[in-house]
Amino acid sequence: MSSSECAAAGAPSARARRAVALTIMLGTTSVVLATTIVNVVLPGIMRDFAVDQGRVQWLATGFLAAMAATMLTTAWWVRAYGLRRTYTAALLVFVAVSLAGGFATSIDALILSRIAQGAIAGVIQPLAMIALFEVYPPEERGSAMAAYGLGVVLSPALGPALGGLLGQFFGWRAVFFVTLPLCLAALALAPTRLACFEQGDARRPVFDGLGFTLLCAFLLFVLGGLALAQRHELSPAGLALVVAGTLVCAVTFLAWELRRSHPMFDPRVFRDPVFAAAAAVGFAYGMGLYGSTFLVPLFVQTVSGFSVLEAGILLLPGGLLLAASIPPAGRLTDRHSPHYIVCAGLLCFALSFLLFAGSTAHTGFWSLAAWIAVGRLGLALMIPALNAGAVQGLPLAQIAQGAGALNFVRQLGGAFGTSLLSLLLQWRLAVHQQETAAGLEATTRAFHDSFVAVGLVFLSVLWPGWRIRRVTGTTD
Repeated sequence: MSSSECAAAGAPSARARRAVALTIMLGTTSVVLATTIVNVVLPGIMRDFAVDQGRVQWLATGFLAAMAATMLTTAWWVRAYGLRRTYTAALLVFVAVSLAGGFATSIDALILSRIAQGAIAGVIQPLAMIALFEVYPPEERGSAMAAYGLGVVLSPALGPALGGLLGQFFGWRAVFFVTLPLCLAALALAPTRLACFEQGDARRPVFDGLGFTLLCAFLLFVLGGLALAQRHELSPAGLALVVAGTLVCAVTFLAWELRRSHPMFDPRVFRDPVFAAAAAVGFAYGMGLYGSTFLVPLFVQTVSGFSVLEAGILLLPGGLLLAASIPPAGRLTDRHSPHYIVCAGLLCFALSFLLFAGSTAHTGFWSLAAWIAVGRLGLALMIPALNAGAVQGLPLAQIAQGAGALNFVRQLGGAFGTSLLSLLLQWRLAVHQQETAAGLEATTRAFHDSFVAVGLVFLSVLWPGWRIRRVTGTTD
């Protein structure tokens, strides 16, 4: 039975729906947890391999960029092999590359394993949204998106806390092994719990190789250019080449995808105004979430003098609040138009980092933890409303494309945000070091500037967030 037939069967029991959600979210939680769990142990990796911040940030940026690139292939994998087979095969590869990262003996091998992890994570993550939309009826999709949000948002929130605990007692290598039990549990459940997602199309679609190559080239130009700028190796001619290459690859990619009958990325989904608004919010959300989970552990270890364990535990109260808040946020989404909830979430997250911009080396642990919790409350409000509101007006046949596109722009925002904030932090540090001889004061001010930037990113998308209004009717 195909995934569409699974949906057409129309009456999976509540127990069967919960089994699908559990199975698919075990893998999703694993791959999203891997996104940020290494951030808190980056100083330890820098010491062990004797590398600087510019090099080690590729452990975060490379993962996010690879995830963004492969997310758009998920719809093809589902059509070609079916959701269950795609999910199972991707999890097996993810286990293998996680082991390779844990046993890596050089920084290059570690970065490559992280890029491979990100590539597989990009295939797995949209599968959850596709599966949940197909087995849950429309009136329950807000609650289903809350379950999806637990994996997509709770994992990055708790990842640094778990990474700090493991890094303190077992070293940074342990963070590559901690998700393996969840992956193995998902692999054990998938053959029976995802049986209704059995096969792909009888006639396998052609893979969009040119489109995928153009997308990878676009990401390479943008993120490679940012990395060169951070190392002060980008000349005016190099900058012109980066800008030209980025524009050419982006325009050619979009033109090519519009010509295809089965595109890897269908720009036509952005014709829906609600989806386009949600995509803008999703991009900013990715910049803020992943950029901030990169910044905060560095800030509290560099400025506040926290240990790796303290830096990880700092995020735990906010993560627990997030877990408690997402289910009621899903119920709110079922009852109210998502634009109110999305905007409330954006305001909470902006407030969180504007508060961080006023912190000092003497700011207490619980004050910092409370400010993080305000932001996590905002994320709990945003995720069910954003995911359910984004695709509500799309035809059923475009939900897979919409899910892939929304996840793509979120991860693209994360890759951009991590790179841009790393570059901004280095630039502002150089500026403040020229203004003051106090090294700690210059570092603190540089982080303050970066936190203000995160807050402004969220405030800038309040207008698109207000446009994510409930659609009264959808097209089947």
